[in-house]
Amino acid sequence: QVQLVESGGGLVQAGGSLRLSCAASGRTFSSYAMGWFRRAPGKEREFVAAISASGGTTYSADSAKGRFTISRDNAKNTVYLEMSSLKPEDAAVYYCAASARLTIATMGYDYWGQGTQVTVSS
Repeated sequence: QVQLVESGGGLVQAGGSLRLSCAASGRTFSSYAMGWFRRAPGKEREFVAAISASGGTTYSADSAKGRFTISRDNAKNTVYLEMSSLKPEDAAVYYCAASARLTIATMGYDYWGQGTQVTVSS
């Protein structure tokens, strides 16, 4: 069982930056691949970025490439999403999730956090 708690969301101007954090409970964090997803109002939840258990492999959605960076610190049981050059269309609730294997598929994740709101003003 893994419990996930996101933090770091907030209001930012377009072009600004935010760093989201996701703290995980449990001693098996380092065995899970981690992902970030987001859901904007009226839209389906979508993949943003994922990282392997070791941190050696990452995947990013096309919308995130060049602007968002996923990383993890297994000693701190935390995964991060560094977001820069934010756009109004990036506004959403951002969720972190844990999976037994690295995947970009929403259905592949077993554990989810409650989400953190990101608002981008134009």
